[in-house]
Amino acid sequence: MTATWLIALAGGVLIGLSATLLLWLNGRIAGISGILDGALAQRSGDTGWRFAFLAGLVVAAGLYMALVPGAPQPRTDLPRGLLVAAGLLVGFGTRMGNGCTSGHGVCGLGRLSARSLAAVATFMATAIATTFLVRHVWGVA
Repeated sequence: MTATWLIALAGGVLIGLSATLLLWLNGRIAGISGILDGALAQRSGDTGWRFAFLAGLVVAAGLYMALVPGAPQPRTDLPRGLLVAAGLLVGFGTRMGNGCTSGHGVCGLGRLSARSLAAVATFMATAIATTFLVRHVWGVA
């Protein structure tokens, strides 16, 4: 059985490689929220690569779950209202922070951006506090 750390390392390498290639070959930052926003805005001549990138994310995750024995599966036991609220809060935070975890955490930190360091510190602290509240205070596992 493959070690969990090896799978995590491979995933990190693939994320870093894809972000680097997108910057080198396309001159674009691999911030998923920005890519999605640009795809939905449908600016002329700028949507093809965005839809391909987003489709690649979905297809790769689906293939991984389908083909790798023991791959983590999506949870189906969480309250739908809680998931919708969480999604809206993440979207709000992404707009407020002018980017998402991939844009700031992967690409921004890699470019030594002080703004990205502040954003990453903020969303990591928020994630830790939220996890503590949801699991230990409200009892949702």
